[in-house]
Amino acid sequence: MKMLAAKNPEKLIDLLHERLTFERTSVKLYDRVLSLMAASEEPQILGMLDTMQAYRDEEAEHQAWLEEQIQALGGDVNAESERSRLVATESRGIEEVILREDVALQHLFHALMAAELVDNAGWDLLAALAEEADDDDALDAFTLRQAEEEDHLDYLRQTMARYAENQVLGERLQLPTEP
Repeated sequence: MKMLAAKNPEKLIDLLHERLTFERTSVKLYDRVLSLMAASEEPQILGMLDTMQAYRDEEAEHQAWLEEQIQALGGDVNAESERSRLVATESRGIEEVILREDVALQHLFHALMAAELVDNAGWDLLAALAEEADDDDALDAFTLRQAEEEDHLDYLRQTMARYAENQVLGERLQLPTEP
């Protein structure tokens, strides 16, 4: 991360704060969805629990890793930044959907998919910056996490496609259990 931080460490910390804010939000969103899934009596929903728990745990790992990186650069993980405030504002709509009491699980998966799209784009930006700075260590770390986020996104896309096939085409609902 040293090469990436060489020119403007404050701006890098701001970008990392943006990711951190979003990862913290993601953990909270996954926790809510997992609690509702666990309360479900539908075998297909229960069959998704292990995968969704693994994704939540990866989000928590991303959060912890970002905290370490911010601290290593001399930043305060509890400070707000311009970009962290922006991402907090942007994610409020997704949070509102997921935290509502009367929302269907299908809509929760849709909201998580929207969150994963944003999350993936954030890691993509960091990876592109690391590549431009010739910071191979940072690039490896960012692309690892980006690949994990891509897995989350692909799984949620499959889930939403299965719901659409059921509702639009009348096919039997067959939710994914494995990524």
